[in-house]
Amino acid sequence: MKCFLLPLLAIATTASAIDLQGDFKGPLGLQLYSLRETFKKDPTAALDKTKALGFHYAEVYAGIPLPPDKLKEELAARGITAIGSHFGYDDLKKDLPAAVAKAKAWGLKYAGVAWIPHTTAEFGEADVKKAAADFNTFGEAFKAEGIQFFYHTHGYEFRPVSEGSSDTFFDMLVKETKPDLVSYEMDVFWTFLPGVDPVKLLAKYPDRWALMHLKDMRKGAVRGVFTGKAPLTDDVPIGTGQIDWPAVLKQAAKSGVKYYFIEDESPTVEEALPQSIKYLETVK
Repeated sequence: MKCFLLPLLAIATTASAIDLQGDFKGPLGLQLYSLRETFKKDPTAALDKTKALGFHYAEVYAGIPLPPDKLKEELAARGITAIGSHFGYDDLKKDLPAAVAKAKAWGLKYAGVAWIPHTTAEFGEADVKKAAADFNTFGEAFKAEGIQFFYHTHGYEFRPVSEGSSDTFFDMLVKETKPDLVSYEMDVFWTFLPGVDPVKLLAKYPDRWALMHLKDMRKGAVRGVFTGKAPLTDDVPIGTGQIDWPAVLKQAAKSGVKYYFIEDESPTVEEALPQSIKYLETVK
């Protein structure tokens, strides 16, 4: 326990609010899944760490071991606002009203899905058609309560629809979903992994991108992968990897991204988060 508390106390006594002095102006939050291991042991410590790091915004996740009203209360006590959350696709299919009620209890502006179940070896047109229809239904239900539905990119949807085609299954998904009901969250890592240029994709669909996950990729990591899977060690502090962040962040602002969240899934998240914050505070 002592080994765990010492780094936390050090951060708590020295950290201040995030100060975005460079060209990137946010709003910047933390996807709380980044601290999932801490949440499993001690939710209070995880929330204290989020505050100590200087975050005023958060994206929550279903696995946090606190009731929605209690989590909202604990976040508010630390000056943190829950902006959005991911929900399981199957959970929305089984009980959409319950998910909408949970999103309301959290006080969310956004509620989304981060994975489309697909049983075939490769994500394809049938998966897109089914997901698009469901997303429009989900979006309508959340919109009725003042919440915007979104889909979080995960890599497999960027496979070309046919050999040599410039169109991808993601392009098909965007066309099949209604702009007022379905927005998108670009996870830059999972967009970059299949070989897509995130800057060009942001520019291609202005006003469809509401949210963004900031996550860098290790230099030398293999790209051109459409599985939606990668080693956790390929996730590195922002500004130390392959991604051209000044170009991405500049285009994101032009394309209408409303909130940005650091999501660090690496095994070195404790050390990486302060590095990522420091980079974003002064990036030009």
